[in-house]
Amino acid sequence: MSSIGASLKDKFLNGALSITLMSVLFGFLRGGIILLLAGFNPLEAYGVILKGIFSRPKYVSYVIIYSTPLIITGLSVAFALRTGLFNIGAEGQYIMGALAAAAAGYYLKLPMVLHVFTAVGLAVIVAAFWGGLAGWFKARFGVNEVISTIMLNWTALYISNWAITIPSFGRQGTGKTYAIQPTAQIDILGQWKRTPEGIAFLREHPMLWDVLKSPVNLGFVFAILLAGLVWYVLNRTTLGYELRAVGHNPQAAEAGGISVKRSMVISMLFAGGLAGAAGAFQVLGVSHRIATLAIMEGYGFDGIAVSLIGNNSGPGCVFAGLLFGSLKYGGSKIQDVMGAPTEVINIMIGIIIFFVAMPKLIRMILAYRKRRERN
Repeated sequence: MSSIGASLKDKFLNGALSITLMSVLFGFLRGGIILLLAGFNPLEAYGVILKGIFSRPKYVSYVIIYSTPLIITGLSVAFALRTGLFNIGAEGQYIMGALAAAAAGYYLKLPMVLHVFTAVGLAVIVAAFWGGLAGWFKARFGVNEVISTIMLNWTALYISNWAITIPSFGRQGTGKTYAIQPTAQIDILGQWKRTPEGIAFLREHPMLWDVLKSPVNLGFVFAILLAGLVWYVLNRTTLGYELRAVGHNPQAAEAGGISVKRSMVISMLFAGGLAGAAGAFQVLGVSHRIATLAIMEGYGFDGIAVSLIGNNSGPGCVFAGLLFGSLKYGGSKIQDVMGAPTEVINIMIGIIIFFVAMPKLIRMILAYRKRRERN
């Protein structure tokens, strides 16, 4: 039994999970040092963050709301990375998905369930096309996907801003579009909780009232389902095997009869569709409209961090997205309560990513600790 325990311990210490956990620990330690140098008590700050996450049901629901688009854009980046491509264009694909969902949600008149699936489906198709363009550029002309996706990000931003100026779509002078139809919204009890009967019921149940005051919606459920889909496609299908083979060794895959160019396009189509789904769920469940963008919204770029912290896996992206969302939401409380700069949260996230990207350093630290234990 002791040998089995030692073997499991050795696998854990040398596995990806230990590297991620150590990186998170280093992030919190460095964040604490920065807070201390700035004249704030790190333990008090972290206590404020924990209270800002768990002390009220509403806070927990907001963490889930914050985490949902991060999980899905993380899945988009992770899928591409597992197949040998770097999808830095999840941001533009997210914007195109949000635009398509807002247009379908506003213009179409459909029954509730059908309306939701139609809006999400159109968002996925448009964003998949947007991602597939980068894959086709690389397959056909050898254009690096990093370059093409960066350019497509900016193109998506300006297309979205132009669409808002269309009189029938955008509310002129507001910089926003008209709200989507109620039949396209995925809020939980969205319409009922605003009726006199709903308000009266919720006032009798304070905890439920606290949760439903936030824009809680079904997006998180879809995020979990998409994480399972990504895992299944990559690990249990012939297509996933081919895509991973191309990502691992394109030359060997080509020699084995796998079309590398076709795989590039399919991979970016799939990654783009995932990012577009993130934009759709954010519109249908939270914002119910889109607004003029001065800069990128950031969900696609944050998805890169989520993917790296989650070791480019479906389940990993779920936990990394929740961690990221918790830090983003709970971390904002330290400025209100203590006057501490919220930038320290971004520093912590940056340090975590820094160490995740340096697995060799983490393994050296763990090996040094193991040698000291033996001595």
